[in-house]
This record gives sequence, structure tokens and C-alpha cells, in this order.
Amino acid sequence: MKKLSKTEANEAIEKFFKEIKDKTPKEIRKVKKLAMSHNIKLAGKRKLFCRKCLMPYSGKEKIRVKDKIKSITCGKCGSISRWKLK
Repeated sequence: MKKLSKTEANEAIEKFFKEIKDKTPKEIRKVKKLAMSHNIKLAGKRKLFCRKCLMPYSGKEKIRVKDKIKSITCGKCGSISRWKLK
């Protein structure tokens, strides 16, 4: 397997997250490891999948907003992700 430079890895990560809807948790785990190995922050991209089971959000999850906090309940594992709204 060939080593990627940081810019090549960043391009691969951007390309991956363009079509995340049809990805598996195994593929997401590989991209997260790639980002960690090259010290690349996922920033807003980490909100596109469940942090526990790594399933991409499909849009059918339970979403609520209360007191400037957005809560998303994963449809597969039931874990709740909370983010502060700006």
C-alpha cells in the first residue's frame, strides 16, 4: 500500500464525505484513522455520522432543538449526540 501525503489524504477525505449516505461503518472507521494518522481535523464532517456505531445519518433520525442545543438520536443504536448551536 502506498503512503499518502497530507494533501492527498485531505483530498481523499473530502471525496469520501461528498457521498457519505451509502457508506458502511467499516469505511468510516478507515477514513477516521486516515485523518488521525495525518493530523487532519474532521470538524463539521464528524456530525454526519453516529459517534458510537459510526453509521451515517440518513435523515430519518429523531432531531430536537432545545435551549440552543441540537440533539440527534441515532436510528440504529439509540445513542444521542448533542451539539451547541451558534
